[in-house]
Amino acid sequence: MPVPPLRISKLDALLFRAPIEEPLRTSFGVLTSRPALLVRAEDADGAVGWGEIWCVFPPCGAEHRAALVESLLAPIVTGEDWPGPAAAYDAMTRRTHVMMLQGGEPGPLAQAIAGVDIALWDLAARRAGLPLWRYAAGDAIKSDGTMPVYASGLNPGRPEIIAAAKQAEGYSAFKLKIGFGEQTDLANLRMLRRALGNDAQIMVDANQGWDLETAMRISPKLHEFGLTWLEEPMPCDRPADEWLTLANTSPVLLAGGENLRSDRDFDALIKSKTVPYVQPDMTKWGGFSGCLPLARRIIKAGLTFCPHYLGGAVGLMASAHLLAAAGGNGLLEADANPNPLREGMLRTPPPIRDGRMILGDAPGIGSEPDLEGLAEFRVGQAPVHTV
Repeated sequence: MPVPPLRISKLDALLFRAPIEEPLRTSFGVLTSRPALLVRAEDADGAVGWGEIWCVFPPCGAEHRAALVESLLAPIVTGEDWPGPAAAYDAMTRRTHVMMLQGGEPGPLAQAIAGVDIALWDLAARRAGLPLWRYAAGDAIKSDGTMPVYASGLNPGRPEIIAAAKQAEGYSAFKLKIGFGEQTDLANLRMLRRALGNDAQIMVDANQGWDLETAMRISPKLHEFGLTWLEEPMPCDRPADEWLTLANTSPVLLAGGENLRSDRDFDALIKSKTVPYVQPDMTKWGGFSGCLPLARRIIKAGLTFCPHYLGGAVGLMASAHLLAAAGGNGLLEADANPNPLREGMLRTPPPIRDGRMILGDAPGIGSEPDLEGLAEFRVGQAPVHTV
């Protein structure tokens, strides 16, 4: 049976901000509130799909990305017949290319396009009556809709406390923020390993905080903790020979990729084999249309696909469905810090049992945002583009 085309009649950008008691610290900045920028796509028959746009840093950037959806992307997407989400993704990418060059902001545009793309895939899966992971995988399905989850974003201040709480919930893998000074980083790792035991998986994330010399000096000192990976030890734009040098000398395997935003950059990273754990963020670049074929190339190359994610619940669910659709043995990143835009956003969030998320068979991403429950966190009323 032929699949009817997608005809989008309305595209909304909905922005939320939630205050947090404990700031989230990285090596390059501090987050004092949690934002979430959702995309709502409605077709001519009233069916709805949801996406999310990365908007964590800079703190003032969420409003700008919402404006990009309304002013640039909605006029492209609405009112056309699309054979599928990938066709709309290609059109958005192609028709904003010169604007991206002229404005000098490839990141915000790529993020806005990614969020719209996710919403279109969710809508298409809901229309088909399939969970998004099954719809996206098609005949290439290699998953049962479950995957291991790791507790991410452990802050440098007493990380063992929140890690122990997550371990009690069934988590067995954890990621610590580092890059706050060698003594602080090593002390936190000692406390974390002591609290979690030798069987727990521990990863660390320097958030691009070191240069090559620092990374080469510190990485051998991390070996004793039995780490699964060292994430983004250097800025992602450092020359390939620096990454090769570090990969050849570090006793801890490297991870990265969340800040790359093109097939060319990812394919160069895959070819180099310097980063065994490749971590594209589908809300920063690619959505499903770009990241699903990328994930399959990562797995085919013998590397591990582990989607990066830090944001609200819609993006987390999309990342989970992407990982399930791609298959492989990667882990799903789930921020361990309190965030009402993650914990309270979905009406029926998926269960996590024994450290694994269970997606189930509900259509699309499996749930819809509880807009009434989130009303206190809504920021303004973003413009709506309709046809």
